[in-house]
Amino acid sequence: MASAALGMVYLIPSFIDEQNLKTIPPYVLDAVKECSVFFVENERSTRRYLKMLWKEMVIDEYEWFAIHKAEQETRDFFRQQLQRGKTIGIISEAGCPGVADPGQVLVAVAQEMGAVVRPLVGPSSILLALMASGMNGQQFKFNGYLPIETAQRNKFIRELEAESIKNNCTQLFIETPYRNNQLIDALLTQCRPASRLCIAVDITGPQEFIKTHTIAEWQQRRPDIHKRPAMFLLLG
Repeated sequence: MASAALGMVYLIPSFIDEQNLKTIPPYVLDAVKECSVFFVENERSTRRYLKMLWKEMVIDEYEWFAIHKAEQETRDFFRQQLQRGKTIGIISEAGCPGVADPGQVLVAVAQEMGAVVRPLVGPSSILLALMASGMNGQQFKFNGYLPIETAQRNKFIRELEAESIKNNCTQLFIETPYRNNQLIDALLTQCRPASRLCIAVDITGPQEFIKTHTIAEWQQRRPDIHKRPAMFLLLG
């Protein structure tokens, strides 16, 4: 049972595309108003986001801590705030905190201390891409970034495809936007023609593009998504 003296933690979702604030449910604002301390991945962009969400918010009345990779010092600050009974908001750069995000380390601290942790609904590029892909949503795996070095990346792609075929598992992964086209080239040369690839670009944005085709079909319609945030899904 959580100690009454401890503070609590809200996991506050952020928009994926700045032009689509409608993806944030109204009850998120209620949680923001309860917080007095924020641990955030990017303070500058988070301040801008919260001002968009709540124009009357006086930013300098709140305490701000940068998460980065949740170093020991950050975890200590977080623990101190909970011990002081503070209501804390954790906000990642885009999407849901704690999912492919350094905020998970702070959530682990809160769980260890027995504090109440309340996750709030918001846009997740991982789930939105999976929902729209038509691929297996019963078994899936998010792999983060693939290796940069060509030989290692190609080997990893083949391993992902083999695992997908064996377990009927949808493989999800991402790339730094300026390397998207190189990743597509690797996928189209390393994967089997019948394997399916979904490319989900600018999710929730005005130029959103989510398409699933076989590798053979993509080879005939290779997209150019240079410098556009994307999620990739592979099902062998």
